[in-house]
Amino acid sequence: MSAITINEIRKGFYLDSVALMRMSRNIADMEGIEEAAMMMGSPSNRQIMEDAGLLIEYGKEAGGGDLIIGIRAVSQQIADAALAEAKTLLDRPTRSSAGGEAWRPRTLRAALKMKTEANLALISVPGDFAVAEARKAIRGGLHAMIFSDNVSLEQEVQLKQEARELGRLVMGPDCGTAIINGVALAFANQVTRGSIGVIGASGTGTQEVSCLISQYEGGISHAIGVGGRDLKTEVGGISTLMAIDALDADPGTSHLVFVSKPPPASVASIILERIAESKKTATICFLGADVLLMPANAKQVFTLKAAAQHAVGISDDAAAEAPSGITTPNGRNLIHGLFSGGTLCAEAQVILRANNESMKSNAPIPGVPSLTDGGAGHIMIDLGDDEYTQGKPHPMIDPTVRDATIIESINNTTVGVVLVDVVIGFGAHEDPAGYLASVLKANTLEDGPIFIASVTGTEEDPQVRSVQIAKLEAAGVRVASNNADAAEWALAAIRSSG
Repeated sequence: MSAITINEIRKGFYLDSVALMRMSRNIADMEGIEEAAMMMGSPSNRQIMEDAGLLIEYGKEAGGGDLIIGIRAVSQQIADAALAEAKTLLDRPTRSSAGGEAWRPRTLRAALKMKTEANLALISVPGDFAVAEARKAIRGGLHAMIFSDNVSLEQEVQLKQEARELGRLVMGPDCGTAIINGVALAFANQVTRGSIGVIGASGTGTQEVSCLISQYEGGISHAIGVGGRDLKTEVGGISTLMAIDALDADPGTSHLVFVSKPPPASVASIILERIAESKKTATICFLGADVLLMPANAKQVFTLKAAAQHAVGISDDAAAEAPSGITTPNGRNLIHGLFSGGTLCAEAQVILRANNESMKSNAPIPGVPSLTDGGAGHIMIDLGDDEYTQGKPHPMIDPTVRDATIIESINNTTVGVVLVDVVIGFGAHEDPAGYLASVLKANTLEDGPIFIASVTGTEEDPQVRSVQIAKLEAAGVRVASNNADAAEWALAAIRSSG
C-alpha cells in the first residue's frame, strides 16, 4: 500500500517555529504516520518539505506568510485523523496567568502599544522575514534577539551596522540562548544571579558555562548571545563589542566570560584590544584556538569547564577521577560522541586532541579532520547540525533525532564508549534523560559499549538536573558533573581496556 500525502494551507497564520516543531513531533508520533511537518511557507521551508516528500502541488501554492501542514500516512483515514489533530493543536488558545485567553498581537507595532515599557524584541520568524522584523524593532527603540536562522551574511552585516548607529544591540541571527536581567530567553537555564557576565557566540556553550558557574556557587548578571557568525571577518564582532560596552557599563557585572569558536586573527585582535581597555577582568574561551597573547586583565582557557572555574576563582581545573571499574569490552576501543550541543561536541574534541587522540567530526575544530575525509579514529557528531535537523526539530527539543546514531553505535563492534550530552532548561524536551533511558533499555547489548553522559542544567530548571541524573544512572549510564569530565572519563575507559 502506497503512502498518502496531504497538505493544508492556513493563509496569514503564524506561529513560532519552535512551537510548530513541537506540534509536528506530536503528529509524527501518531500511529500510522510516516512523517509530518508544520512550517511557514517560505521558499526554503517549502523546499525542505518537498525534499521530505511532504509537499504536493496544492502545498506549493503557499506564500511566505502562510502555514503549511504536511502529513504522510499509511492511509487516507489516518492522514485525515492526523490533520484533524493538527488543527486542534493549532487552534488551542493560549492561557494567560489570570486563566483567560491570552491576546496575541499580530504585529510588532501592536505589541509595542500593549507593552510600552518593553525594550527588547525576541524574533522567531522564518529567516526570509526575520531581518525586516528586526529592523522594525531597532527603529522602534528596541534591542533585538533573533532566534531565526537562514538569514544571509550580507543582511546580518547591514542590520548590525544600522543597529550600532541607533545604539541598539542585535543578538543573532541564529541566537539560541540569552539571559537578560535573570530572564531566560529561548534555550536557556534558570541560573543563580550574580556578577559574572557571559558573551557567547554559541548557545550550548553559554548554557554549559552559566550552569557550571551556578554549580560552583557563582552567579550570572547577564548572558548575551551574539549569533554564531558575529565574529566572522565580514561582521567584525559588532554585537560582541557592543555587548562588552553594555557589560562594562553595568555596575552589577564585575567579570566577563567569552565563549565562541576561534575567530579570525584580525577579529580576535579587535576583541582583545577592547577587553584590554576594560576595567573588568575577563576569561577568554575560544574553543579549539591556539595560545593567544592575552591582555593583562584576561586569561585564556581551553574548555568550558575551565572558563566557569576561572570566572568564580577556582584554580584547579583537573578532571574529576573516573569511577573505578569503568572499562570497555575487549576489542571496543573507539569513542562515539553523539551531541545535541555543537559547542559541547567541540569541547570533547579539544579534550581528545589535547590527549593526542585521532578523531573526525562533522563539525571539526581546527586541526581535526572532517567526517568526509575518511580515516580511522573516534567520531564526534554534532546532531544539531543542519544535515540532521533540516525539516526536523533540534535534538534538544526532540531527542528521537539521536536514536538512529545511538543504535548504530551500540551495534558497532569497535565502539567502546558512547559519549552523550543531556541539555535541559527552558525550550528543551521535558524529559530527555527519561527518553534516552528508554532507548537504551530497548537496544543495549550485554557486551556493548558503555554510556557516559553529562547533564547541562540546574536544579531550578523545569526538568530538575538531579532527577535527570538519577534516571540516567538507573539506566546504567555513568554521569560526570560536566561535559569536559565526561570526555576525560571516556578516554580513561578505553585506555584502561588496552
